[in-house]
Amino acid sequence: MEKEYDLVKQEAKISFNDDSLYLEKFMENPRHVEIQVLADEHGNCVHLGERDCSVQRRNQKVLEETPSGILDDKTRRKMGEVAVNAVKEIGYTNAGTIEFLVDKNKDFYFMEMNTRVQVEHPVTEMVTGIDIIKEQIKIASGEPLSFKQKDINFTGHSLEVRINAEDPDKNFMPCPGTITDLHLPGGNGVRIDTAIYPGYKIPPTYDSMIAKIIVHGKDRNESIAKMNSSIAELVVDGIKTNTDFILKILEDKDFKNNNYDTSFISKKFGKKSH
Repeated sequence: MEKEYDLVKQEAKISFNDDSLYLEKFMENPRHVEIQVLADEHGNCVHLGERDCSVQRRNQKVLEETPSGILDDKTRRKMGEVAVNAVKEIGYTNAGTIEFLVDKNKDFYFMEMNTRVQVEHPVTEMVTGIDIIKEQIKIASGEPLSFKQKDINFTGHSLEVRINAEDPDKNFMPCPGTITDLHLPGGNGVRIDTAIYPGYKIPPTYDSMIAKIIVHGKDRNESIAKMNSSIAELVVDGIKTNTDFILKILEDKDFKNNNYDTSFISKKFGKKSH
């Protein structure tokens, strides 16, 4: 290790005329868990629980869920307190997300803060019943939060998947084109966020995500079952999508058993997922 350290210092000196180095903590099998926060300009701040975003491809989230299967009540409470205290310390107002990496011992480490509403916010809305966008608008209007931390209740389990116009069989190559036919799933505890319609032309110049499917169930098993049936009901003709790939994730034994981390997709599905 000492030899490699000296070698890197030399390389840095040659490349940048500066041999300063910093070391990052190595984390084995980490989970990516984030805490949703809301803070107003009157000093009020709450968290809305966590989202587990560990199912990723190329560091892009594919599936998100809440609650996280890796957290116990003590760790969950501590992460929420740390997130709220951080937001208060910097005087932040708005909706935001504090993102952490959590190791197998349930020790957690700050990664970054997202100062915006994130794609996966609906799973939080599903388990809390709180409209995050509405609260964000009220905060921007100068209104105080209408609830305290003790007023927030968490019910059931929620999953979200991102439906992308891409071809998993061709290294997830984007698939722009025209949607010729469309049928969106529905039912109790099923939410669809999308703007697509039959005849919609998907351009090649933007992110390939075309829809989100969000489900809510009494527990994780029910959420997975609802997501499976929702994807089976979904019809998007005229383009390729990643729906079959998502079904493979949902049907995977390790995913069902909550035995996964940020390397799950690359380990399970090999080179095509990179």
